Amino acid sequence: MRDKVREFVVAALADMNYDVGDVTGDSELGPAGLDMESLGMAELAVRVEDEFGVAFDDEEAEGLALMTLDEYAAAVVARLPVVEASA
Repeated sequence: MRDKVREFVVAALADMNYDVGDVTGDSELGPAGLDMESLGMAELAVRVEDEFGVAFDDEEAEGLALMTLDEYAAAVVARLPVVEASA
């Protein structure tokens, strides 16, 4: 499931006009990597919520920008219902 989330996030980032050509699981989402700002993170969060039904609160937003792609995907999977996460 983490691979599915990662693929969705990369596709969403490309759709949001981020350069994903060199993106790996170790790429950071924030300033040290993809350079996503708060509006970009908010848009990604909305897309992830629409697709997977999981949400992050405002207090978590800053920490999400410091995550790598793999860490972000794992955080999304951790919030999925148990049945869906194991699929």
